[in-house]
Amino acid sequence: MTAPLDTEAFDRLVAPYQDELRAHCYRMLGSVHDAQDALQETLVRAWRNIGRLDDRGFVRAWLYKIATNRCLTAIERRGRRELPVDVGPGTPATEINWLEPYPDPSPEAHYLARENVELAFVAALQHLTGIQRAVLILREVLGFSAAQVADQLDTSPASVNSALQRARKVIDSAAPARHTIVRDLGDETVNRWADAWQRGDVDAIVAMLADDARFSMPPLPEWYRGREDIRAFLLDGPLRTRWRFLPTTANGQPAFGTYRWDEATGHYLPGGLDVLTIRRGQVRDVTSFLTADLTLFRLPERVRPVP
Repeated sequence: MTAPLDTEAFDRLVAPYQDELRAHCYRMLGSVHDAQDALQETLVRAWRNIGRLDDRGFVRAWLYKIATNRCLTAIERRGRRELPVDVGPGTPATEINWLEPYPDPSPEAHYLARENVELAFVAALQHLTGIQRAVLILREVLGFSAAQVADQLDTSPASVNSALQRARKVIDSAAPARHTIVRDLGDETVNRWADAWQRGDVDAIVAMLADDARFSMPPLPEWYRGREDIRAFLLDGPLRTRWRFLPTTANGQPAFGTYRWDEATGHYLPGGLDVLTIRRGQVRDVTSFLTADLTLFRLPERVRPVP
């Protein structure tokens, strides 16, 4: 049995794991806000039960056990998160919990907090049961053994392996090409995309789209597929105003804070966070999170016009 820790010693003990635990909770829950709540609950429970930790060398696995069980409880309470492209027809938007974008941690953060948070992967995870979600992440993202996961979930290694097989089938069918996502913000396609939007050049935008490209705007349930449908939508709505795009990253992918011109204030005001999925130099998906807080992505609240 360990001796009691003071708050400073406890903070030093758990600090190396907080970024990766937050990312773990996000993968499980699909929400930055829910993930932060789950992380805080995890730390509170860890503080209250630190005396039960027999060997501090196992602190990481112990924290993941607490965090995973906090997330499983949240999943039972709130259900899964969705993207518009995954929602069945006729589902009222008021009944949907929308997937949220994830701010990438600083480069100094643990690599496990930066990897495997792509939108396609996290969206696919939402179609698993809570236990399948936990098993897949703990085994294949975090590298825990079947025996360790069984201990974390209070089950058997055989049950863990069975859940993992079922989870793999869903993920492989839902997000088969997630490993090809482009992350380099210096990529030519990314730079040309921002330039085309700022010039209002619909032909240039459409030329960069894949044949089966998708454009969605949560929390709106409508979405568009294919170059012609997306062209018509852009001309009928977004390209009727002026835009400024500021580069950032979200979910390990290229992203832009989008700012639309507001005549009343004389500034460009937030229009959303556009997260791009790029494959082989073409834009495959644009997910425009209309209500995203751009300051979480190290972007300003508004943009002044260029003199």
